[in-house]
Amino acid sequence: MLNTLQTNASYLEQAKRQRGDPQTQLEAMELYLARSGLQVEDLDRLNIIHVTGTKGKGSTCAFTECILRSYGLKTGFFSSPHLVQVRERIRINGQPISPDLFTKYFWRLYQRLEETKDGSCVSMPPYFRFLTLMAFHVFLQEKVDLAVVEVGIGGAYDCTNIIRKPVVCGVSSLGIDHTSLLGDTVEKIAWQKGGIFKQGVPAFTVLQPEGPLAVLRDRAQQISCPLYLCPPLEALEEGGLPLTLGLEGEHQRSNAALALQLAHCWLQWQNHHDAGELKASRPGLLWQLPLAPVFQPTSHMRLGLRNTEWLGRTQVLRRGPLTWYLDGAHTPSSVQACVRWFRQALQSRERQSSGTEVRVLLFNTTGDRDSAVLLKLLQPCQFDYAVFCPNLTEVSSTGNADQQNFTVTLDQVLLRCLEHQQHWNYLDEEQASPALWSAPSPELAGPASLLLAPHPPHSSTSSLVFSCISHALQWISQGRDPVFQPPSSPKSLLTHPVACSGASVLHEAAAVHVLVTGSLHLVGGVLKLLEPALSQ
Repeated sequence: MLNTLQTNASYLEQAKRQRGDPQTQLEAMELYLARSGLQVEDLDRLNIIHVTGTKGKGSTCAFTECILRSYGLKTGFFSSPHLVQVRERIRINGQPISPDLFTKYFWRLYQRLEETKDGSCVSMPPYFRFLTLMAFHVFLQEKVDLAVVEVGIGGAYDCTNIIRKPVVCGVSSLGIDHTSLLGDTVEKIAWQKGGIFKQGVPAFTVLQPEGPLAVLRDRAQQISCPLYLCPPLEALEEGGLPLTLGLEGEHQRSNAALALQLAHCWLQWQNHHDAGELKASRPGLLWQLPLAPVFQPTSHMRLGLRNTEWLGRTQVLRRGPLTWYLDGAHTPSSVQACVRWFRQALQSRERQSSGTEVRVLLFNTTGDRDSAVLLKLLQPCQFDYAVFCPNLTEVSSTGNADQQNFTVTLDQVLLRCLEHQQHWNYLDEEQASPALWSAPSPELAGPASLLLAPHPPHSSTSSLVFSCISHALQWISQGRDPVFQPPSSPKSLLTHPVACSGASVLHEAAAVHVLVTGSLHLVGGVLKLLEPALSQ
């Protein structure tokens, strides 16, 4: 029933048309809220931390929630998208709400909206709006001490922006994404993200490029919102032990620095006795923005950062000869961060004493993202195989409601995978072209000949398209993953010559390193198959 509300594609079109009039969207959301039995003022009781950004906003929220939970507070956390089960979007104390609780609140809200419909309004909000409303009801009824709320898309026009009095707001790293909805420059996107700022409510951001940072600063000034720039994590570590993060990757340090400021600000607002001792009480200015305070992270903060888990972001699963690297990066800057993390992880591992090592890319992307740009950024990883498949765990999604997507057809997603493969093959040929005509080799040919050299080292990647994630994983793992053991491998997986020759290479390799990236939905489907416990 929830999936019948999946009108994401049409909603985005409608949102684009209404972009000039944000009140239309926010008033519609307020009307749904009122029909559900709540007023906007009721949300003030949730003590909300509201977070936006292009990349890292989910990780920032995860760090923030875990820090405050480590103080013994009862936390609510609303995020999107989900990876394996829709219940992941609404969490209490870090755990997705139970199926019973989800069912209870779903039907309570659904029936309330059905009862209050009249001829002038649509009875049901779209999928994301419905879940946002449901999260507010859950958090109020379950009496959480605070709620960390992640913005869906943008900020100004996002349905979470009916929140009027958050305790504190955060803006993580900005970049280019959702251009059809938010604008085609980082400055336009920054304007949208700054839409969550509220008068008198403190807000924090990480260091951004000068253009978008100036937009955030101006937006904050117009709204009379005190905006602070987070000092780097190193500043908070000075004179103390280095901070250990539960999430891998250098880029997570920026997210952790923002999370510490959000948690510290929230604790100060609560007059909490253990909010962290200030190390610099008179911070200076940078880029015409005041620097956020430098303080000594408390033991609770250290524990929270260390214990943070956020599946599908710089996540590693080691399974015998196979190592799966999972990261839902889907913008140019986040893919660059993913590549840095993956290459560092490969360098720091203990290399097998003997035998071949194989690198495999499993990739898909959705929406209006430019896959050619993302694939070009992935090339330095020097993959032996590039595998493309839709975000479907099985060819048939029957019995897999959490992964269903009614906004695109099977034909559309398969054609997109073939486009990804074409882009990859083109980039591969382009990379090979500078060395196409190599210097003549006296051993192989006469001095006057030109030797065609189409395969310089690591430039020619074999590529394949599979119809679903399960088939792709079956081919990549070759039965060598001790957890992922499908009943039987379809013979059709080996009819392609590359699939057939690659199967023996993968079967014999001493180590297989698989990077799964490009889409959080792809990562979610892979996790569903590799970690069956997540579906329980």
